[in-house]
Amino acid sequence: MLKLFSRYVSVGVVNTALHWICFGVLFHFFCASQALSNVIAFCIAVTFSFFANAKWTFRSKATSVRYMAFVVFMGVMAAMTGYTADVIGAPPVVTLIAFSGLSLVIGFIYSKFIVFRDAK
Repeated sequence: MLKLFSRYVSVGVVNTALHWICFGVLFHFFCASQALSNVIAFCIAVTFSFFANAKWTFRSKATSVRYMAFVVFMGVMAAMTGYTADVIGAPPVVTLIAFSGLSLVIGFIYSKFIVFRDAK
């Protein structure tokens, strides 16, 4: 389980970099809200994350049903994190850190036990 989580974390590092860069560009250069910035950045990063984790972490087939299950679940979490940050007036860096932490832990659990539950 530790080896599996280590692989998931490795993919997560790249995924997080993609997410943060996209969020920053959207928020700072396009003046998008944190909620919108977070959801769009998430969509870009989650696509990479899903396919990399399917192939490398879980060694499982990447199907459209699995992709949709992963994207919808994680997208709701991204939107809620951004929305909460907007409501409480949190700085963008707090939004990024909060979502990165939540998506790492909750995303791994969801991936292992729901999306890729039949992986070897």
